[in-house]
Amino acid sequence: MSTLLTWNPWQELNALQSQLDRDFVKVPAAELRVDKETVYLRLELPGIEAKDLDIQVTEKAVSITVERKSAYKNEESGIKSEFHYGKFHRVIPLPARVQNTNVSADYKDGILSLTLPKTEAEKHKVVKVSLGDAA
Repeated sequence: MSTLLTWNPWQELNALQSQLDRDFVKVPAAELRVDKETVYLRLELPGIEAKDLDIQVTEKAVSITVERKSAYKNEESGIKSEFHYGKFHRVIPLPARVQNTNVSADYKDGILSLTLPKTEAEKHKVVKVSLGDAA
């Protein structure tokens, strides 16, 4: 007596997607706003504790490294999760030079908000436009 097995390609695709989700952490969404004197950067980091954030600021970029750890051990069974765990690193180039020694940060409800004052040279930067031989 033989048993007939049916092949479900969707099950294999779901397993592959689960493996990819475990191996790669999604990069958080960022929002950048600039006014005359300040650059404002916000990042969405739900479920991340402030102690797990490593934020470094240069005059030209913001570097953020985060590690989100699972509350469960790998060997525990019976867990189906769509959460993304692991480590990620993102460098966000800034549209203007900032005073990296004068940055303020706020982290509330999974939103990291950075206020980055522009350097004095950037605040008062004026560029002369030449029209060539205007006759």
